[in-house]
Amino acid sequence: MEYIAKDIQDTVEKTIIPIIQALIDGIETDEEISNKTEIKLNIVRKFLYKLYDLKIANYKRSKDPETQWYTYSWKFDEAELVRQINEEGEKELKELNEKLEYEENNMFFVCPLGHVRYNFDEASDEEFLCVCLKELEFQDNTEIIKQIKKDIKLTKSDLNSFNKKQKK
Repeated sequence: MEYIAKDIQDTVEKTIIPIIQALIDGIETDEEISNKTEIKLNIVRKFLYKLYDLKIANYKRSKDPETQWYTYSWKFDEAELVRQINEEGEKELKELNEKLEYEENNMFFVCPLGHVRYNFDEASDEEFLCVCLKELEFQDNTEIIKQIKKDIKLTKSDLNSFNKKQKK
């Protein structure tokens, strides 16, 4: 299953990156993108609409007066992509900080067989017994706290690095 997922991911990356690069290079129509990237037109269109759904590509529709056919001129919205990446990074940081606060401000008890993990109040409500009737054991969460702090540091570093690159 992982092999299939990796293969699909590789295929998508090999397809989407040239399409985005073509947009960045100023190529506007799906046909021009298809010609430049040598990716089938229907696949280019599918990816362009996916980018549109993600709000990182926009199009303008115009009608050819001779043929009466519509032409779609596409633009990649780099500013929106940057905004979304920053928003996701900030959201992840907020979640990690909340998780850190929860871990630092609670005492935890776990089932020796790994069934449950409760904070003190929850463990007390269950009379310090697991659903399997084993007595809950105190859990030292020092390593969990260390890992969350590492994750916060890494996320901040990644976000700062990304934003520095955007300013150049």
